[in-house]
Amino acid sequence: MATMIITGASSGIGEALATCAASQGYVLGLAARSTDKLQTLADRLRHDYAVQVEVAHMDVQDEASIVQAMDDLAQKLGTIDIVVANAGVTAVRRTGRDDLSIDRGVFQTNLFGAIATLDVATRLFLSQGRGHLVGISSFSAFAPIPGSAAYSASKAALSNYMNAMRLELASRNIKVTVIHPGFIHTHLAAKMDRYPFVIEADVAARQMLQAIERQATNVIVPALPWRVVKGILQVTPDSMLSWVVQRMFDKGKKK
Repeated sequence: MATMIITGASSGIGEALATCAASQGYVLGLAARSTDKLQTLADRLRHDYAVQVEVAHMDVQDEASIVQAMDDLAQKLGTIDIVVANAGVTAVRRTGRDDLSIDRGVFQTNLFGAIATLDVATRLFLSQGRGHLVGISSFSAFAPIPGSAAYSASKAALSNYMNAMRLELASRNIKVTVIHPGFIHTHLAAKMDRYPFVIEADVAARQMLQAIERQATNVIVPALPWRVVKGILQVTPDSMLSWVVQRMFDKGKKK
């Protein structure tokens, strides 16, 4: 069975994807900062699905930690088929509030941390002669979220970066998949019910795994209604879009 490494696997989408993959017999390498949570998850997956699961500490804001974790997992697992760069953070910072430290942290984790992970994975795949890179971006790459400009921009940059990687690596037998989730309900996402078309993490994980297995290039999860929404946004005047978004967020604040 295929071997998959998932970063940011201790909770949220990463945990859901790990559980879904284990249920299908995947051999797993799980990485995150919280090794206690990782070990608890690994023990559960081994018990429930009788699969090999290895864990490693990884802080995606520390490049040396990424290299060490990826090399450790590769040594334990052997050939790696798929690496999922999932680790990420959300944040809110209103424009004009001076303190850019929040934005820097978002870019460091969501963009540079993901790039560093994908870079190490590419090195491993080039030595193997094959592999599959997967990045968890966001629908906000197409429709930026007010108050979360850094998050939206970091995901848009990641999508663009990975689409360039695909062109560069096409002749090296390395596949590249970019997944753009809509609103996913996890215990980490507070007040997610204020947003439209929310789905549960386990439902999203199943769709993500299906996209990975068919080696899709750019995927929106769930496909409907978000693909339709994307098309509508492309032809909606900015003035109307601003009005709709403001009403949606005002409604959310009243809940």
